[in-house]
Amino acid sequence: MAAVQAVLGWAAKRDIEILGIAGEVSRLDCAAVPVTADELGRRADLVVSLGGDGTMLRAMRIADGQRAPVLGVNLGKLGFLAEVDVPDLPDALTAIDDHEFTIEPRLAVDAMLGDRTVTAFNDVAVVRVPGDGSAVVAVRVAGHRFVSYAADAVIVATPTGSTAYSFSAGGPITSPSVEALLVTPAAPHSSWSRGVVLSVHDTVELEMLPTSGRLAVEVDGEVAGYVGPGDRIELLARPGAARVVRLGRTTFYQRARRKLRLTDSAEIPDTIGI
Repeated sequence: MAAVQAVLGWAAKRDIEILGIAGEVSRLDCAAVPVTADELGRRADLVVSLGGDGTMLRAMRIADGQRAPVLGVNLGKLGFLAEVDVPDLPDALTAIDDHEFTIEPRLAVDAMLGDRTVTAFNDVAVVRVPGDGSAVVAVRVAGHRFVSYAADAVIVATPTGSTAYSFSAGGPITSPSVEALLVTPAAPHSSWSRGVVLSVHDTVELEMLPTSGRLAVEVDGEVAGYVGPGDRIELLARPGAARVVRLGRTTFYQRARRKLRLTDSAEIPDTIGI
């Protein structure tokens, strides 16, 4: 793989040790030192994510609470979270080695599922199971019921996740520098259908109401469990859980406009706002 060889070649010239998750090192048959994911997070000075946004989220979980920032290298189609493409990788590594970069902290949200805690950097969603009824969910803030939804899903997203599931459900695009949780219903069919923005300093719970069906709990797009009427999920925001490398070549807003193909209203002349 070109990206792997670019990293290994750059490191070999500088006598820098490259660590890799054992299963991936074996699959790629490369010269990286095989370690566990936990060991990689503890030992690395920089975590390099080679892939799409899903790989970037995995890298952020590895770096969660550790000192190493994450550099995203886009190998997919969208790569919204990535900072560079493969041809730019050696120059990016050199810039990082020369301390010519900035750090962008990223908020995580921990969801309490029974006796387990699962972590999302994009979103936690309770999603209707086909044939089992709608997601009828109350959002409780600081111990009190705030809003309730009947929908196909209720999504609680971080600012990082604002351009993922929440965006497709009609939620706002939110800069990662904002510390907030975004609650967005997907395909709502209740009288209240607006999303809300909540403070990271408040405790948030999702309460499955008596008329709700059985719901899947998706954490960054993967099913982490199931809930039903009467169940509650406590959500705790953790600002700065992981850190992402930025090289200053583009802003969040430039990436959002380009990668999400945002367009202006047809009534606005093309010459305005360029």
